[in-house]
Amino acid sequence: MKHYFIGALKNLLKKSDKSINQIERELGYCRNSLHNYKNGTGPSGLRLIEISNYFGVTPEYLIGKDSQIYSLSLKSFFNQLSTKQKCEMLILCEDWIKQ
Repeated sequence: MKHYFIGALKNLLKKSDKSINQIERELGYCRNSLHNYKNGTGPSGLRLIEISNYFGVTPEYLIGKDSQIYSLSLKSFFNQLSTKQKCEMLILCEDWIKQ
């Protein structure tokens, strides 16, 4: 689980186009909290839930029990977007409304 978790976390970080420090701040974690998982430790159950909610994935995905990413909510999906992606989404929605 521990080794799979850091791989899944790195994958989600890459997709989010955010730095690990930015995500730590957004989650209210101490600096290097997520980075420390590279040392082989796994997250607590509560932290696993918080991280999965943030990225909009299931906890099972993060620990390697499920290979598919399931979106949990639109808010979680939106939170994982970069600022640029959020702006693009806004423009797209405005275009849809005008139609």
